[in-house]
Amino acid sequence: MQAALTKGPADFILLSFLLFSIGVAGVLMRRNILIIFMSIELILNAASLNFIAFTRYWQTMGRTTEHMGHVFTIFIIVVAAAEAVVGLGIVIALYRNRQTVAIDEIDLLKW
Repeated sequence: MQAALTKGPADFILLSFLLFSIGVAGVLMRRNILIIFMSIELILNAASLNFIAFTRYWQTMGRTTEHMGHVFTIFIIVVAAAEAVVGLGIVIALYRNRQTVAIDEIDLLKW
């Protein structure tokens, strides 16, 4: 019974791949900039899950001093928080000027 409940690294890699795929599909198919930011967060969470899964795998293989996956995950969380702050600031400024958050309507860099 207990052996059926243990999860190997392949299970977490599959989950990470699904999260990454959903995130990429959201970035490519959606036109709302808030949904695009949430999709980017899904991609970053997939990378974090991979780092944690591989660190856990190395720890079960006997390398108890390997903690780099946790360190990288903390860095990813910090970068994601900074990206969210800057991105939402840009979205608020664009909404105040253009009254929309649709990516098709934002043409500030066009000549």
